Amino acid sequence: MEGALIARDKVGVQDFVLLDSHTSEAAFLNNLRKRYQENLIYTYIGSLLVSVNPYQELDLYTVSQMQLYRGVNFFELPPHLYAIADNAYRVMCNEFNNHFILISGESGAGKTEASKKILQYYAVTCPTTEQLQTVRDRLLLSNPVLEAFGNAKTLRNDNSSRFGKYMDIQFDFKGAPVGGHILSYLIEKSRVVHQNHGERNFHIFYQLLEGGDKELLGWLGLERNPQKYAYLIQGRCAKVFSINDKNDWKIVRKAFSIIDFTEKDMEQLFGIVASVLHLGNIQFEEDSNGHAIIRDGSQIKWISKLLGAHLSILQEALTNRKIEARSEEVLSPLNVDLAFYARDAVAKAIYGRTFTWLVNKINGSLANKDSTQKTVIGLLDIYGFEVLDTNSFEQFCINYCNEKLQQLLIEMTLKAEQEEYELEGIEWEPIPYFNNKIICDLVEQKHKGIISILDEECLRPGEATDLSFLEKLEEKVGDHAHFVTRKLADQKTRKSIDWVDFRLLHYAGEVTYCAVGFLEKNNDLLYRNLKEVLCNSKNSIIRECFLLSELDNRRRPETVATQFKNSLTSLIEILMSKEPSYIRCIKPNENKEPGKFDDFLIRHQVKYLGLMEHLRVRRAGFAYRRKYELFLQRYKSLCPATWPHWHGPAAEGVERLIKHIGYKPEEYKLGRTKIFIRFPKTLFATEDAFEYRKHLLISRLQAKYKGFLGKRAYQKKRKAAIKLEACWRGALARRAAKKRTWAVQTIRKFINGFINRKKPLCEENRDFVRLSQYLYLMKLRDHLPKNVLDKSWLRPPSILEETSEMLQKLCVRNLVRKYCRGLTAERKVQLQQKVVTSAVFSGKKEGYLESLSQPFLETRLKESDLNPKVLQLIRGENIKYVTPVVKYDRNGFKARERLLVLTQSSAYVVEMAKIKQKIEYSTLKGISTSNLSDGIVVIHVPEDKKGDVILQCEHLFETVTKLCILANKQSVVKVVKGSLRFRVGSGKEGTMVFTVGPEPQVFKDKTGQLTVVRTQLGPGRHLVLPPLDLHLQRAQPLLPGRAGGTETPPKAGGDHPVSVTCRR
Repeated sequence: MEGALIARDKVGVQDFVLLDSHTSEAAFLNNLRKRYQENLIYTYIGSLLVSVNPYQELDLYTVSQMQLYRGVNFFELPPHLYAIADNAYRVMCNEFNNHFILISGESGAGKTEASKKILQYYAVTCPTTEQLQTVRDRLLLSNPVLEAFGNAKTLRNDNSSRFGKYMDIQFDFKGAPVGGHILSYLIEKSRVVHQNHGERNFHIFYQLLEGGDKELLGWLGLERNPQKYAYLIQGRCAKVFSINDKNDWKIVRKAFSIIDFTEKDMEQLFGIVASVLHLGNIQFEEDSNGHAIIRDGSQIKWISKLLGAHLSILQEALTNRKIEARSEEVLSPLNVDLAFYARDAVAKAIYGRTFTWLVNKINGSLANKDSTQKTVIGLLDIYGFEVLDTNSFEQFCINYCNEKLQQLLIEMTLKAEQEEYELEGIEWEPIPYFNNKIICDLVEQKHKGIISILDEECLRPGEATDLSFLEKLEEKVGDHAHFVTRKLADQKTRKSIDWVDFRLLHYAGEVTYCAVGFLEKNNDLLYRNLKEVLCNSKNSIIRECFLLSELDNRRRPETVATQFKNSLTSLIEILMSKEPSYIRCIKPNENKEPGKFDDFLIRHQVKYLGLMEHLRVRRAGFAYRRKYELFLQRYKSLCPATWPHWHGPAAEGVERLIKHIGYKPEEYKLGRTKIFIRFPKTLFATEDAFEYRKHLLISRLQAKYKGFLGKRAYQKKRKAAIKLEACWRGALARRAAKKRTWAVQTIRKFINGFINRKKPLCEENRDFVRLSQYLYLMKLRDHLPKNVLDKSWLRPPSILEETSEMLQKLCVRNLVRKYCRGLTAERKVQLQQKVVTSAVFSGKKEGYLESLSQPFLETRLKESDLNPKVLQLIRGENIKYVTPVVKYDRNGFKARERLLVLTQSSAYVVEMAKIKQKIEYSTLKGISTSNLSDGIVVIHVPEDKKGDVILQCEHLFETVTKLCILANKQSVVKVVKGSLRFRVGSGKEGTMVFTVGPEPQVFKDKTGQLTVVRTQLGPGRHLVLPPLDLHLQRAQPLLPGRAGGTETPPKAGGDHPVSVTCRR
């Protein structure tokens, strides 16, 4: 706890005792606010725990948190519910005495949740066996059952306990929970028949309707809609979004089975719950005599069935009252108002006694049959001080209970303080405080107290009313300093008190009570004939609750207030015999909003819970006390004499320590085992000095420790490096040796393989051969031919010659396949024509190789370039090829410009619009050309025709190839050397001589032969024929009518320029 003082400015102090202004309510609230805003919901006042409801889930109740607080000194960890529970448990185990934990606070402050968390803590942290697990489950699951029957939604809390509960948890000598026992106090029976606006009846009614299956509801005669039942709709909030009645019903049913309820018990219990709902729906009306009669008999039939009561007797008991007159019994009819009163009285009586039976049944399942001595820890979950807009009989009883508990708290706190002072040998200083015994006596004193006066009014003969009760109070206790009525009040106070009100000045403040209904609620009478019906019920639970012996007892039963006073006295006796622990629960706001801190509301609760009074008593002596050993252990570093070790008694060490620090005599006292510090500021100064010293010590320790760690790490690394180097050198040497051995073996193996490489594949040469093959194939991969024409191939080793040959064929086939797949249809036709050209001219005629790179065209002139008359003359035939040519006449060999037109069936020599000669392919006898590059071609025709046709073509190879293919006569083409014979006319032949000379010429020599002269070509030279128009220009001098003469002839067709000379 001392360590948390460093952050006290931000989060406050963990113990209110350490507040400097301990008498200031503002300082108290400010400290509470600081902690609440940091989600620190727990704060101590000495050993008392103040808990503020966070209205949200906080990570404070996990199993790890439970283990953290298990077995730890009370002030060693921050304040927590588990610290209170663990401290009580440890002291009980060590000293073998009994304890109780008192949990109090307003409705909605978290009392029920706190008791659940404490039960869960014991269930998890206490030793257990399989047999004890059943007891733990029953302890835990008794809560949902009691909450279902005893809790309800109020304006302040959706799960408000409407009864007081005290649970004893029994432990064996090992500290294991072995049993339990529950006491209940003052269940709010009036809620069964009436609820304020915004409130609900007890949870079980809504859970049964929402969660019960159809068969069960049908058997009980219930409908699922709660709006159908008068007892459930008065608060106008039967459905609440924050409450899951269906899910809660499942939990309750599971709890019943574990707590050892039989199916018959549950059947009869639910029958009682249903009968209460049916009772609320009974409506009365007046007959002609003004007597009450039941309007609709359907509800009473269900009640008769469920309670096992005779229908007519039950109906009579609800509308008549049995009066004893001497030795006779007379039935007195009830009016409508009294009938409703009787109905509600039955409902309250049934529910109230059934709840008591339920508690006893749970006690039976928790009872421990072992007779050995047990220790117990009691949990008291009791309503806190209540101040409502209208305070009635229930608030009077609740506030009376809180007065008694406040008295117990102050007395036990003072007693504990005084015992500790005496034990430590410190002089006891009387502590002034407000003793509320005077208020308790005002309420409970015999013959003079308010309860006694109330009982007298209830029991006296004659007409007693709430006003007569109020007058009696004014008469008997009117002079009491803590009692005020309108009649007794001064002029100023009188305005705030009504004529039917009285005011009590409680320890926590003034509370005004409305006396209306006090007598009725205190009497809580049930007409005798109704009690007879219930005593004779066939429902076993009702028979246990209403015994037949009650009918024989003529004494008037104790009033509710007297019963409550007696049970409270019994409770105080139980608590006085145990060691106490206190938890005060505070509600931070009315809207259940997380983080909202309502100062006015919290100030009101701090006052009513008596926290300031408790703090004042706790701080009247010394604010801080610790055992010498713990104090010295924490602060010994502040004194050179005690640091780092003190070898003497702890008391002497503490004395040396505080003298060194400079404590003044009035600031402390030294007891037998503890040091007592009077002022918080003294402790704060000590803690601040310790915090400063701690930083210095930590810095020094860090420096030393870092140096030590550095040295140790260096030494460790150095040893590791040496060892690693040695291991690595050895590994490298072994690896090198292994590598050398492998190298020697490999070299030896390959040398042997080289020697035996010529042999067939065997073990001796296999590796060498495989390596040779691999190396050859890898090298071959990078030197494969790139195209079909590339004939290069890597020379293989002898053993791979056959394989290499196969691979070469595959490669060539693959290249060819790839090349062929890449050809277009047009390109394919061209290549086919080139093949024909190759077959005809390859190796035979000059200029062939140069023509290979020149693609053949489909035609040299388009069909549209021909004269229309020519087209008309050759219509019906598909023109395939047209090219310009020069034709030499047979007589005189004059050059004429012509067109050669090739169709599907014939070849035509055309002059302008005339067809000069037609040559059918079928009559074609041959085609001749020289081996020189002169462009001359001779087409041989039959003898009955005109003579052979002599032509000169610029594209000789293309023209001859086209003609051969169309005529389908490749074999008739002849390439001649020197000279060729041609037919001039009918029966006449001529000779054409081909020669090489200095100047190209075509002429008729002296012998009458046609001579074609080609110029001698040097290395790297070739002849190109000029265009035909130029040739024709040169041929103009040779027109008919001009004799002889030698002219420069036009360049002949072919690949080389030639001169043509004609002679007669």
